Amino acid sequence: MSKDSQMRAAINQKLIEMGERERLKEVLRAKLVECGWKDQLKAHCKDVIREKGLEHVTVEDLVTEVTPKGRALVPDSVKKELLQRIRAFLAQHATL
Repeated sequence: MSKDSQMRAAINQKLIEMGERERLKEVLRAKLVECGWKDQLKAHCKDVIREKGLEHVTVEDLVTEVTPKGRALVPDSVKKELLQRIRAFLAQHATL
């Protein structure tokens, strides 16, 4: 395991232990709903299903098709805010 991977694992573990990961997920969900991301992705899913036909789309296919667009649609402001929150948490709990 590389040093980078070890650091990510340690940070993730600390976020989980302190309950911060769940808080961050809730903030992210709220921000994504607020900016219309959820509605945009829902519409994209409907388009994909309509295009391919309901009988010909599996959940796995839909996830594979929609994931890149979903990631691209996340506003930079939401990404930045989440990153700032993670950095603030790590600064407070710097004993990793």
